[in-house]
Amino acid sequence: MHNAIAIIPARSGSKRIKNKNIRQFHGKPIIAYSIELALKSGFFERVIVSTDSPEIADIARSYGAEVPFLRTEKNADDFATIYDVINEVHDRLDIIYTYTCCLFATAPLLQLESLSQAVSLLSNTKVDCVFTITPYKYPIQRALKISDEKVEMIQSEHLKTRSQDLMSTYHDAGMMYFYKTEKYLKEKSVFKMISKPIVLPESMVQDIDDEDDWKMAEIKYQNLHEKC
Repeated sequence: MHNAIAIIPARSGSKRIKNKNIRQFHGKPIIAYSIELALKSGFFERVIVSTDSPEIADIARSYGAEVPFLRTEKNADDFATIYDVINEVHDRLDIIYTYTCCLFATAPLLQLESLSQAVSLLSNTKVDCVFTITPYKYPIQRALKISDEKVEMIQSEHLKTRSQDLMSTYHDAGMMYFYKTEKYLKEKSVFKMISKPIVLPESMVQDIDDEDDWKMAEIKYQNLHEKC
């Protein structure tokens, strides 16, 4: 792929898992997996980490990524969006690459195959953006809520609907967004673009928000690489 860049957002100050982006995961900082995958792929002219932390910057550089500047304070707080972070990188580089891949720092389960699939779709179709998703394990149409200490269905009309008759639903796998840069900067959302998903099984996806998630990610990583 010509004229493509990878950006890995990795700010400090994780609330639920201390130093999450650089915590040791199977022997090395978890961010190293995203950096190494991007470099190994050969798809990118530059692999840049966006961070507000000198410590994260040093670790990122030690694994081969660039950190040409530290993130501004404005885009390092709890309210900054991914769009804000990505837009800041493009602004400060003074060059708009044709393609951008936003790789998450905590995505050790992401495989080269998924990156290659995204490249093929972006290069050979009219798709503007490709990102990873995974099916909900249980039908969300049967989700429950607690109201006045009573359990109720949110969509009670589906109480007796067979599972196989319910629409399949998915959620973002939290691994990557690979897109045409100018289109994304204009629309500011992948849902306003022509986006296509890469559907991954639950065994290859793990959002990491707490200690239980972290342990599950380690188990899935080990299982995945034992099969390889």
